[in-house]
Amino acid sequence: MSEQPAPAPVPSAVPVSAPDTARAAAHNGSVLPADVAAALKRDGAGLVAAIVQQFDTNEVLMLGWMDDEALRRTMTTGRVTFYSRSRQEYWRKGDTSGHVQWVKSVALDCDGDALLVRVDQVGAACHTGTRTCFDGRGLSVVAGEASVTGNAS
Repeated sequence: MSEQPAPAPVPSAVPVSAPDTARAAAHNGSVLPADVAAALKRDGAGLVAAIVQQFDTNEVLMLGWMDDEALRRTMTTGRVTFYSRSRQEYWRKGDTSGHVQWVKSVALDCDGDALLVRVDQVGAACHTGTRTCFDGRGLSVVAGEASVTGNAS
């Protein structure tokens, strides 16, 4: 990705999978709201998938990863911040490309293991220059249909 990274996270002595405010406080002294921190189900690296969607068209733009600090920054700055798994550092969408994601809302899914970040996307969302990370990448599938009787099996 061509985005300029933010400073790397401070290592934590708190276990990565700890779903509590101690995990949130471990990063750069910042804290997520207690109810948010408790509801998150992080993967083994302490990350949650963040699906990014255009707020007014519902277009799915991309998928990124957030830890507690990236989520806190996203919720409090009006700009989307991700955690790069490959570089192991933060990056704020648009800092170098100008393709900024302005936060409109953030929601947690029912299981707590994914975020829906609704944004106003300026320019391309994908680092390849396409509007979305899914443009031109459709797979061949057998399409299903809803049954006439409404019974699903």
